[in-house]
Amino acid sequence: MAGNNRYDVVIVGGSYAGLSAAMSLGRSLRNVLIIDSGLPCNRQTPHSHNFITHDGETPKAIAEKAREQVLKYKTVSIQPGLAVSAVKKEDGFELTTADGTRFFARKLLFATGVKDLMPAIPGFAECWGITVIHCPYCHGYEVKQEKTGIMSNGDIGFEFSKLIANLTPDLTLFTNGKSTLSLEQLEKLQKHKITVVETEIAGFEHSNGQLKQVLLKDGSTMPLKAMYAKIPFIQHCDIPVQLGCTLTEQGYLAVDMLGRTSVPGVYAAGDNTAMMRAVSLAVAGGGMAGAGINKELVEESF
Repeated sequence: MAGNNRYDVVIVGGSYAGLSAAMSLGRSLRNVLIIDSGLPCNRQTPHSHNFITHDGETPKAIAEKAREQVLKYKTVSIQPGLAVSAVKKEDGFELTTADGTRFFARKLLFATGVKDLMPAIPGFAECWGITVIHCPYCHGYEVKQEKTGIMSNGDIGFEFSKLIANLTPDLTLFTNGKSTLSLEQLEKLQKHKITVVETEIAGFEHSNGQLKQVLLKDGSTMPLKAMYAKIPFIQHCDIPVQLGCTLTEQGYLAVDMLGRTSVPGVYAAGDNTAMMRAVSLAVAGGGMAGAGINKELVEESF
């Protein structure tokens, strides 16, 4: 294999967690390659919030600034591409991209995020990340005191309603079908003037992702400024599972505080490891993983 395709670390995913790890490793003089497909999950989100010094900037601007800073470290490089497979070798890993290029790394870090599984409801995907949102810490302040909905059910819907009720007095929980809330939960929601609607959702009327109203299957409509939604996801990249990495019950890659997976030499950081999907936490996780990888490399060579 060509010498220039050998690295201390290959990072799959060049968004916040991957770039943060690359900076830690670059500053430790590690030879690092970032492989990035250029399709971050928040590419449709207009502004990023709850990250001090970057509050209100676009996700793209934050990533571009980070990339510019990371690439000042001469041992770090970025390769556009899509990683499709990896195999364990005696002294590391061989990773292959979609165009057939092979790279060798002593350690692998997956900062590949998750893929949201959009419900087949017209308008949902177009509003996702704009006015159909997942996180009150990232987006809630911008729609405070507005007519707001939550699309969820059961215990998750109840807990989410409690959280969002602090941000607006005009809140409706859409169970999108028969409610699985307990009688006690329904009574508490009623006490806090949170309406529960069981009628299935037919669609989201919007203008360029700006939600106007929810269309229900009984023909009625409800005007809304924002809708929170808890939707299922899968790992965006299945290579860690192919390598034998353990998933949690929720579907995240199981890691310790330094980002180590269940497979020696394989690390993960960012949204693929934790339910709190925030730029600041991805940056923190990437930094920890970078330090963890560097420590492991030090121990192996000292």
